[in-house]
Amino acid sequence: MTEPQGEPTVSPAKLARDLRSLDDRDLPSRTDAIGAALSGTIGGPVGRHALIGRQRFMTPLRVMLIIALVFLALGYSSKAACLQTTGTGHAGQQVANWENQRAYYELCYSDTVPLYTAELLNLGKFPYKSSWIESDATGQPRVQYDGNIAVRYMEYPVLTGMYQYVSMTLAKTYTAVTKLVSVPVIAEVVMFFNIAAFGLALAWLATVWATSLLAGRRRVWDAALVAASPLVIFQIFTNFDALATAFATGALLAWARRKPWLAGALIGLGVAAKLYPLLLLAPLAVLAVRTGKLREVGRTVAAAVVVWVVVNLPILVMFPRGWSEFFRLNTRRGDDMDSIYNVIKSFTGWRGFDTDLGFWQPPTVLNAVTAALFVSCCIAIGYIALTAKQRPRVAQVAFLVVAAFLLTNKVWSPQFSLWLVPLAVLALPHRRILLAWMTIDALVWIPRMLFLYGEQNRGLPEQWFTATVLLRDVAVVALCALVIRQIYRPELDLVRYRGEVDDPAGGVFDRAPDAPPRWLPDWLRPDHDRTKVTAAPPEPEHELVDQR
Repeated sequence: MTEPQGEPTVSPAKLARDLRSLDDRDLPSRTDAIGAALSGTIGGPVGRHALIGRQRFMTPLRVMLIIALVFLALGYSSKAACLQTTGTGHAGQQVANWENQRAYYELCYSDTVPLYTAELLNLGKFPYKSSWIESDATGQPRVQYDGNIAVRYMEYPVLTGMYQYVSMTLAKTYTAVTKLVSVPVIAEVVMFFNIAAFGLALAWLATVWATSLLAGRRRVWDAALVAASPLVIFQIFTNFDALATAFATGALLAWARRKPWLAGALIGLGVAAKLYPLLLLAPLAVLAVRTGKLREVGRTVAAAVVVWVVVNLPILVMFPRGWSEFFRLNTRRGDDMDSIYNVIKSFTGWRGFDTDLGFWQPPTVLNAVTAALFVSCCIAIGYIALTAKQRPRVAQVAFLVVAAFLLTNKVWSPQFSLWLVPLAVLALPHRRILLAWMTIDALVWIPRMLFLYGEQNRGLPEQWFTATVLLRDVAVVALCALVIRQIYRPELDLVRYRGEVDDPAGGVFDRAPDAPPRWLPDWLRPDHDRTKVTAAPPEPEHELVDQR
């Protein structure tokens, strides 16, 4: 039935008071093939006449937090097989069922469970104060390379160590409650895992929240890949890295909001939880040189140092030997099974840089090589950031620095990949490319666990595992290449598309002109700012004629 000619069309519902629409927002259900396909489960892409940005309850952030909760639940379920209580007695006497290397063939391994006993948390010992003697397979004390008995302490930075201590205290409190009232009896170590996992889940939700704000209103949906990253399923509860990721992403948000003191404080807290947030100071310093904003970055550095000292000083003064264990452990570790150095050894038969080392003897050559490679990468990244025609975005430089650290480092524990997730989403918001990398990186977990299970148990041989590690490294290198390409060709950068946005995470760098200091050599200045010395032009033989 057609409407009579000349009669106006009336809306069947009352119009909203505010008819403004955020039409320039990126809408994945319209612009992205994956987003369009997934939107079919909830009714299809957003309509052409929809008012964008006017939702009162189901805002993009709340939707992404719901998605994050789903993936966090999947992450917990991936560890559930290792959280079955077994044994008799009260909760403190029961244990998690890890018999017959269950953690490997069920793919549910988490450092949290063995650390509870290994670091004497089950005995209620205070981290950094208590020590234990490293023993061999027969239970005999091990002797390190210098002839001394191998003594161990808590191996994590102060904030992470104290997080474990608080989680242990709460777990023991629950054990005490089970003796007084009728509540489910859960093994103390399992409750320790549950409490620690709850805090890590909150930390990841904070990471999603900060990433969404860093992406800006126009590209807020980019943060959906942080919420729905496949890496969350296997790695969010493998260790305690989500704490540092939350601090690092929060620091970037504080910097974006032009709060350098707060940014520095959060970086200091992040370094007290894990060392990697310290790497964020390098991109800020390089971009400060390019823009002349050295004072603001100086405040951030000062705040980071002060907060880190305040957090660490009590433990350093009371238990210096325990406090230094983290640094000592990192110097004496060899190349980890996930490192590129082990991949080379796996395929070539190379024995490594340091051979025939004694127990806990530092691999000095390997340490020097990894440091030299990382510094070389940082020099190259600094050159790119200083000389590109248009100043790179903070997230782009930060991603390159952290990726370079992981690629050249002698240790790349599986959960370290979480460090890259928010940075990659902000630096290179191409969803299909990022999803491909995250899937590859997440699936490294499966051959890793089956390799540890052992070929004799029908596991996988080493080269199946190292081949997937190599594939992951190639994927990260490809991401770096794409980021560098967009730095040199900013018209390809989706964040800077049409020039409407400069750097949502830039803070004082956002839309700041290049103002490098005078002492910066010419070859380190932006292309458009370089001074070129040429011969003076010849004097004209005739006067110019006014042709107006």
